[in-house]
Amino acid sequence: MENRIYNVLFLCTGNSARSIMAEKLMEHWGRGKFKAYSAGSHPTGKVNPFAIQTLQARKLSTEDVRSKNWDEFAVEGAPHLDFVFTVCDNAAGEVCPYWPGQPMTAHWGVEDPAAVEGSDEEKLNAFRKICSHLENRIKLFVALPIQKLDNMGIKKEIEAIGKA
Repeated sequence: MENRIYNVLFLCTGNSARSIMAEKLMEHWGRGKFKAYSAGSHPTGKVNPFAIQTLQARKLSTEDVRSKNWDEFAVEGAPHLDFVFTVCDNAAGEVCPYWPGQPMTAHWGVEDPAAVEGSDEEKLNAFRKICSHLENRIKLFVALPIQKLDNMGIKKEIEAIGKA
């Protein structure tokens, strides 16, 4: 199982900012070990331009980003999910679809940078801050010795990361 690639889904209500940034950060930091996806319970249909700008400033690809519904991951033929993380409090409180394979779940809630009001620079700073926060959590996650932990150990670790 050493070469196994784990599928990770990040959820948020609108799938326009936090979950998109988490997806791209996981693609970068989890390269070769994790495949990342993102979705929303009520997707906005567009990715926030500040999220795109923040990712591009970190030299991360935004070529294929899109706001999508979480139902895409609950149908036959969808990727088997190993982990599902909610990154906003609203999505954490909603009834999620049934995920085939019963992935491990944890709440990694962070503030919504899209809710920040002010100048474009203030908004961009909020996106940078949240992106860094998500990046720290993802780095902790990808460093876990998943193959060496039992399910209870993994669950404990991913929940602790969400509180970090």
